[in-house]
Amino acid sequence: MRATLLAGLALGLLTAGSAQAQLKIAVGAPITGNSAAFGAQLKNGTAQAVEDINKAGGIKGQKLELAVGDDASDPKQGVSVANKFASDGVKFVVGHFNSGVSIPASDVYADAGIVEVTPASTNVKFTERGLWNTFRTCGRDDQQGAVAGEYLTKNFKGKKVAIIHDKTPYGKGLADETLKAFKAKGGKETVYEGINPGEKDYSALVSKLKQNGIDVVYFGGYYTEAGLIIRQMRDQGLKAPLMGGDGMVDKELVAIAGPGAEGTLTTFPPDARKNPSAKDVVAGFKAKGIDPEAYTLYAYAAVQIYKQAVEGAGSADAKKVAAFMREGKPFQTVLGPISFDKKGDITKPDYVMYTWKKNDKGVVDYAGNEVTQ
Repeated sequence: MRATLLAGLALGLLTAGSAQAQLKIAVGAPITGNSAAFGAQLKNGTAQAVEDINKAGGIKGQKLELAVGDDASDPKQGVSVANKFASDGVKFVVGHFNSGVSIPASDVYADAGIVEVTPASTNVKFTERGLWNTFRTCGRDDQQGAVAGEYLTKNFKGKKVAIIHDKTPYGKGLADETLKAFKAKGGKETVYEGINPGEKDYSALVSKLKQNGIDVVYFGGYYTEAGLIIRQMRDQGLKAPLMGGDGMVDKELVAIAGPGAEGTLTTFPPDARKNPSAKDVVAGFKAKGIDPEAYTLYAYAAVQIYKQAVEGAGSADAKKVAAFMREGKPFQTVLGPISFDKKGDITKPDYVMYTWKKNDKGVVDYAGNEVTQ
């Protein structure tokens, strides 16, 4: 890997293939910062897909060259990364992770003629603006929030519910969609509050939750803050479970929260590692000592889709590739068949609820712990 420095950015360049590489693609993700575990997932998934495609001959005989840009979960840095990709002649971007980064970066990509597929940004605004170049291999906050709201209604009826968010486009967006679904079923929140991400002490919030007799806490945000809140809730004797979304689905949640993470509830799609289409790819990851959890395979699928779209369009021209992707034809991926609607959203989103429990190794994990509504 070769590291360069641009405007305070750490921008790593991975060259997949030889000096004859002709198609430049990139992954933009939080390689550093509070969401770095998710950044590693996006980077690992994209890099492995590029490696596998290049080994098989590339795309129409052209090898892929991969650049990795660190957005550090910061919108301004994400825009700088996007501009760097544009100036380097990148044709396709896997990313970003955070909705708050993907949305402003997508404007840069649209102007530069770059197709963007995010494996993880769920804020509805990303695909609702009518841009020609935006797609995602994941679902949306309104779909995920509907599942969470339904679960709250059925399992915590008459209980005191707190809705907490981290004020980010992702966290607040997901919390609000969950609350909307909860209210539509007759529910009413006892506490609704935003926190400041990056803080270490949430004891004042926990005290407020205890004073209000909260039975369950819904948190819209990421694993770092979620883990701290869980730990501090348990330290103060508050046993209410924490529920959240896909931004909490990483083993780092348990590393931060400790044993108190047991009983945590999260929405996420069915475990892609169990998909028959992913069997060989998962084996390849594990041979390298990588667990392709959460969004790893969603990033891998994005590159598979790009390959098939270039081949289907008969061109690497971004507008032609994007138009082909919107035709509704299924792409064969590690996630199974994926097709897009006219907005760039997947046509078959599927969220389920997981409860984090101890596995046979005594480690608290979500894998295999899908729960019914």
